[in-house]
Amino acid sequence: MVSLKEMKDKGYIPQRMYIKMLLAGSFSLTKTLLLNMSDLKKLRSIHEGEERYVRPPREYELPEYKTSMKICKSDEKFLRPTLYCDHTEPEVVALANKLGAFRKPDWEYAESAFYLVKEKMTLEILPFNRVGETLIRGTGTCFHLITAFIALCRAAGIKARYKIFAMNMIQAWYDAVVDVDPLIKKWYDSMGYFMLEGEGEALIDGKWVVAHVGPKAERQAAAGIPITKFGEDSIGNWFFAIPGTIMKMESIPYGFSTSTKLLKKIAPGSMERVNISILKQIEKGRKIIEEAGGLESYDKKARGGKKPAKPKMEIQTKKEIIFED
Repeated sequence: MVSLKEMKDKGYIPQRMYIKMLLAGSFSLTKTLLLNMSDLKKLRSIHEGEERYVRPPREYELPEYKTSMKICKSDEKFLRPTLYCDHTEPEVVALANKLGAFRKPDWEYAESAFYLVKEKMTLEILPFNRVGETLIRGTGTCFHLITAFIALCRAAGIKARYKIFAMNMIQAWYDAVVDVDPLIKKWYDSMGYFMLEGEGEALIDGKWVVAHVGPKAERQAAAGIPITKFGEDSIGNWFFAIPGTIMKMESIPYGFSTSTKLLKKIAPGSMERVNISILKQIEKGRKIIEEAGGLESYDKKARGGKKPAKPKMEIQTKKEIIFED
């Protein structure tokens, strides 16, 4: 059983800013549902004849775990197991050793972990689970994928943490993720920041290096943005952080998985429509990259263009909800 001291030390108890955003999001969701009960009845399920989501196959080989494999067993902050992110799970250990844990220099290893998670795993909206299950499945929300990256780093003795923030997203991703389902669109538009986003950070040579692993190259191409590399931030490129909401955490806090569990329970059809749209976005991006002459050609062209615009929307706020620096 986890002690109160350990809960506080590892960050299982949510930060004040996180609690404020959670309460604001809950208020917005409740209001959206109460005002749109007819839409909820229509949209909560996928009806006969509608397209169904089919999870794509895992794109990487998961090696067999062996007890002789090396693993970091430190109890130091940012190296120890935390909620949902136990890097000592067999799947993590096996994959970390395959990627070169304890053999490659820290930057080279962390970069290998970054590209495996970013380019070989697929975004899928679903409830949270242990990191080993995510690696077996090969899909997950951005926080599933960030957790996978962090676990792979910690397994190799590289300190890693979460950077979490409330955000607005670029128009192309708003269209592909939010605008595909009327219920989710109304929820997002009523707040503008109910969606939490995040990145991983790895401590290499004394500096925290950012790793945003959520979008495959194809999704970035579909949005018309550069193919970001290890060390490049998502903030200012395709996400715009709400001022004062950036939080650095060793662990996912208690209650973090509530939103996806709630969405799956009350509107599984909405969740499925978003996942279908994500796969279509990946396919669109694949064609764009091919037409550009390959990944490098597309990326060079994208980096020379203008930055994508924020979505155009009216955000309704409540006077009693205040975000402080």
